[in-house]
Amino acid sequence: MKYRHVFHAGNFADVHKHVTLLALIRALSRKDKGFLLLDTHAGRGLYDLQAEGSRKTAEADRGIALLESASRGDWPTEIKDYLDTLKAIRREQSSRRAYPGSPLIALAAIRPQDRAVFIETQAEEHTVLHRLLPRESGRVVAECADGYQRIRHWLPNSERRALVLIDPPYEDTTADFRAVEIAACEVLRRLPNAVVAIWYPIKHERDTQEWRHRLISRLPKPPDEACTPAISSELWIHPPDSRVGLNGSGMLILNPPWQIDEQMAIWLPILREVLDTERTGGAVVRSLQ
Repeated sequence: MKYRHVFHAGNFADVHKHVTLLALIRALSRKDKGFLLLDTHAGRGLYDLQAEGSRKTAEADRGIALLESASRGDWPTEIKDYLDTLKAIRREQSSRRAYPGSPLIALAAIRPQDRAVFIETQAEEHTVLHRLLPRESGRVVAECADGYQRIRHWLPNSERRALVLIDPPYEDTTADFRAVEIAACEVLRRLPNAVVAIWYPIKHERDTQEWRHRLISRLPKPPDEACTPAISSELWIHPPDSRVGLNGSGMLILNPPWQIDEQMAIWLPILREVLDTERTGGAVVRSLQ
């Protein structure tokens, strides 16, 4: 059975990933020049939090629902931006129970000079996504294909600026981690200054550490630099060394925009405070250089 994100839409990991994605887009938008957003595992783009799968898991109740109910006016811009974007998409879809995936969140933030390519391998999911997207020739593209393989087609891009989101299902954790390593290296070989945002599950701390170190060590060296700048943002709601399933959510960012780590250090603890209801988790932003 293929992975279906509807069973997990709006959970704590989605909140972490989508706040981060919006923050990265806003950071890249500080420069007038356009960029390409390439999403290698886009999904269907929109989910119903009261659909059958969501009723069974109720993961959104421990994710986006907690954040919305705890919302405060003095929260950092990044969290308020995420909640405002969610409200706007729900108004557009005329549904209070809708939850947008990364494609709709990205489209709400990119500018006319930017382009977006969303790739999804499952035909059923791609069909739903394709229907949601605006009909703008060349600016917004949805492909039913292998996102890893299509990196070679889309990069390097004419803008010479890109944000690449890599978010596989990790059905086979070992295989997906290896595929992510290969994909990250391919992106940077083709466009050394690309910002690469990789979501990864935290299921066991030691395994996560070994994978991060291995990926960083294999990255191609950028011109005139010792290594590619990299940071990780991690949020866990269970002890990271327990084997209960998904303990936490990680975002590994290569070529992070200026000061994004300092901003994360402000809003990430707030997400932890709200989403870690049992107080068994934690949050950290690390430099991986």
